[in-house]
Amino acid sequence: MNRTLNRLAARRESLVAQAAAQRNALAQNVAPWRAPLALADRSVEAIRALRRHPALLLGTALVFVAWRPQRVGKWPRMLWAGWRIGRRMFRN
Repeated sequence: MNRTLNRLAARRESLVAQAAAQRNALAQNVAPWRAPLALADRSVEAIRALRRHPALLLGTALVFVAWRPQRVGKWPRMLWAGWRIGRRMFRN
């Protein structure tokens, strides 16, 4: 019985060390992706905030139109495309 427990304890120690090594390797492999994933996370949160408060989007568009009125001609196409993409992405 004691021999079996010793073998199990040694196996457990080996597995714990192996898991620690795998965690370290995974952390090193994921490190370069932290910044791009953080940016993507902030972007998704911004889109969710605009979805919760659509008046912010309208206000931003009006400020932009007031600031650069010569670019108003491009807005309808861009807004229509953005609307269609957003509906496809966030369809419930």
